Amino acid sequence: MNILANLVENFKMALDSIISNKMRSFLTMLGIIIGISSVITIVSLGQGGQNSITGEFEKFGSSTVNISIDSSKAEQSDRITYEDIKQVKNKVDTVKYVAPFVSKSGVAISDTENKKANITGTNTDGLTIQNLEFLYGRAFNEREYSEGKNVVIIDEIAAKTLFGYSDATGKTIKIGSSQSPIKATIIGITSSPMASFGGMNNQRPAMLYVPATLLQNMYSNEFSIDRISVMATDKNSTEDAGIGAKNILESRHNNRGKDMYIAENAISQIDQINNVLGIFTAFIGAVAAISLIVGGIGVMNIMLVSVTERTREIGIRKAIGATTGAILLQFLTESVIISMLGGIIGMLVGILGAFGIGKFANITPSLSPIVIISAILFSSAVGIFFGIYPARKAANLDPIDALRYE
Repeated sequence: MNILANLVENFKMALDSIISNKMRSFLTMLGIIIGISSVITIVSLGQGGQNSITGEFEKFGSSTVNISIDSSKAEQSDRITYEDIKQVKNKVDTVKYVAPFVSKSGVAISDTENKKANITGTNTDGLTIQNLEFLYGRAFNEREYSEGKNVVIIDEIAAKTLFGYSDATGKTIKIGSSQSPIKATIIGITSSPMASFGGMNNQRPAMLYVPATLLQNMYSNEFSIDRISVMATDKNSTEDAGIGAKNILESRHNNRGKDMYIAENAISQIDQINNVLGIFTAFIGAVAAISLIVGGIGVMNIMLVSVTERTREIGIRKAIGATTGAILLQFLTESVIISMLGGIIGMLVGILGAFGIGKFANITPSLSPIVIISAILFSSAVGIFFGIYPARKAANLDPIDALRYE
């Protein structure tokens, strides 16, 4: 019972000391507040951004295999052809869709605007594999693909940039290389990839999809199919679909055993992205956590000042029977309370900051209870660690010398 009473008394004394020096106490907490809020904001936004990015990639399908040519040893005879794509789809039972993906940098030009563009040539299966969300219009059809019609699908942000509004279906723009763009009719508007990162949209190039046959006409001197995507009939057949597609390609190009084609599961690519983003977020969070060390030094500094100011008080308490342990606990309690209060305020600021920045950047923060609890516990640990020295200094004061102190 005496122990509990002593703890309550120390708590009250610590609060009285903090309240009597409000500004000094707040400035002491500031380092802790900045450190905790920075960690929570960065980690929450990092995790939220990671979820958004991986969510976009997962739209491509977890049962997709990307097959690319090893360009370091490929010859012209090893290049993938349209007939290869047909054979893979027709002869491999576990394959549902097969599509070429050829991307070129170019421009998209309306009557009033000019924007850099990433132009992807594919087929009707490719639009399905990409899982594009059409806001207006439609995808190109098999006839338009086979005939290489001048049709284009653009993303919503590109439509707004080029025309000032979203539904630009039926409008004509020039697309292709900046030296020789061609006219194409917009037949569809899709949602913009990575649209959750609103702050980046002005710098991002327009995302355009055209029939691969049209892209071949536009870039005839530098067109080759170096990558195809194969979607399996189900997740369990993904590996079989990739192996079957590789076997068809190697058989048709007579390069079996040369490892000319590289198959990568989309899931493994998502895992790699997650690992990179996770490491980056952890690194930035660790850098932000350094400010907690600075905050801890501030706590120690102010507690040393407090010990000096209250030397006579310590002497009186010791003279009337206060033990060394009681004095130690008194000052240690005060440093822990300062750190904990800073941690709680920092937690609230961090959460508000995460949602505020997230709203501006169109990122939904992912608040982890583990991160929040760890931040609070860490701030308490900072208070204990950096409060021990001032508390020991106070507890070891000689009562006679303390009473003589002016």
